[in-house]
Amino acid sequence: MYVVCKQHVEDALEAFVDEYEDAPDVVDLKETEFSDWDPPAKCVYCDQHGEFLVV
Repeated sequence: MYVVCKQHVEDALEAFVDEYEDAPDVVDLKETEFSDWDPPAKCVYCDQHGEFLVV
């Protein structure tokens, strides 16, 4: 699972496929709220705001 900014979505997709050998789902964090989980505020690749969840 990766929380990433728009710039790093492609990197996260590649990393997910390399690790799990399956296509991930991409969730827009602006449109989705989780009742039991708060996503990290920053991208895993840089210090920008995390906008997408690749899972």
